[in-house]
Amino acid sequence: MLTNIPTTGYLRLPQVLTLIPISKSAWWAGCQSGRYHKPVKLGPRTTVWKAEDNIALIERVGGQQQEAKHGR
Repeated sequence: MLTNIPTTGYLRLPQVLTLIPISKSAWWAGCQSGRYHKPVKLGPRTTVWKAEDNIALIERVGGQQQEAKHGR
């Protein structure tokens, strides 16, 4: 799954939401609460997230799911 994700650079919200299938409002609430990483503002109407942060989030969530599956 991680083969199509850029390892560096930035992702816009639609790209992030294809990797992490939640609603926009849930993503923004998670960013505000600290559950997800903070965005980077490139301009007044351009917000992005670091690709590295998204990969780390996917790996962290995947690891938690594996632990739950194996009863740890």
